[in-house]
Amino acid sequence: MTHKEVMDLVEQINIPSAYHHFAEGEVVNPPFLVYLYPSSNNFSADGKVYCKIHRLDFELYTEKKDIKLERQVEAVLDKHGLFYEKTEVWIEKEKLYEVLYEMEVTNG
Repeated sequence: MTHKEVMDLVEQINIPSAYHHFAEGEVVNPPFLVYLYPSSNNFSADGKVYCKIHRLDFELYTEKKDIKLERQVEAVLDKHGLFYEKTEVWIEKEKLYEVLYEMEVTNG
């Protein structure tokens, strides 16, 4: 999956989004999504990278638990056949919920 394809997925969720973080001083009210590639899990063969596999995180931030929005995100991921794991935390300092979707994509 190319980075453009990932950006197309993000656009389909239809909420404010940014890669890694929003620009300093940019005010974005929740809900919003941040996506990033925090690491890789490459497959090797003969001592070389045979298949590039990137971990892809979607971080969904909301002020209150928003099951409808979570289902919207999951519908986009499901539509594109992506397997994901989901976790959730309350960020006390920010007064926001973070729902984290972790998945792996191969470099297209």
